[in-house]
Amino acid sequence: MQAGSGDDNPIASGAKAYTPALGSAPMRLYDLALRIFTREQAWRAAVLRQLAPIAGEKLIGVGCGTGTLILAIARLQPAARTFGRDPDPEALQMARSKAEKAGIATEFRLGFADETAAQGQFGALTCTLVLHQIPLAGKRAALAAMFAALEPGGRLVIADYSLQRSWLMRTLFRLKVQRIDGRADTQPNADGILPRLIEEAGFVDVNEAAIVATPSGSISVFTACRAPFGPTAR
Repeated sequence: MQAGSGDDNPIASGAKAYTPALGSAPMRLYDLALRIFTREQAWRAAVLRQLAPIAGEKLIGVGCGTGTLILAIARLQPAARTFGRDPDPEALQMARSKAEKAGIATEFRLGFADETAAQGQFGALTCTLVLHQIPLAGKRAALAAMFAALEPGGRLVIADYSLQRSWLMRTLFRLKVQRIDGRADTQPNADGILPRLIEEAGFVDVNEAAIVATPSGSISVFTACRAPFGPTAR
């Protein structure tokens, strides 16, 4: 789930368009596809370890999809205030249903990654499997909005397809991810651009904390933070 994209199957959401996560496949298959093709449990566990949510802080999942990760954060730290944002109404409906069944008070809102700053300042922010689907200018705009949405000292954790280091990972990425999402928006990720874009947005201490090999290419977990004192939002 992501901000406006120029790939093959854009869907309108208000004045913008986005590429659905599974292309033309039904959204009800999204969770199953993630489990099968992305080794979801492995990279989500790495995200939770790096995030280490704190009691009382506000956390937001940007491009939260069907809500699996942000609800896992809420379970891990019930005293945190959790929010989810996504441009796909059907995904948000599924997320709200999950939250209601679990008895978790997470607030889900319709919106794009580059609009995140409008929701206020947060202590931590996650963004998973979003940026690879966005055009390069959109990646920059989304990261700038994430920077603005974090309070000084706030933490960023991103899990996404990044540098594909081996022939096998490059081939799987091409056959699975680029077959669905196209090449124009996804190739910069595969070429390893994400760390530089995160730094350009103003974040410090950018670190590739984990790399998870999956049937659709390798997924990297990046951590960074907004310095307690330093550059203002760009």
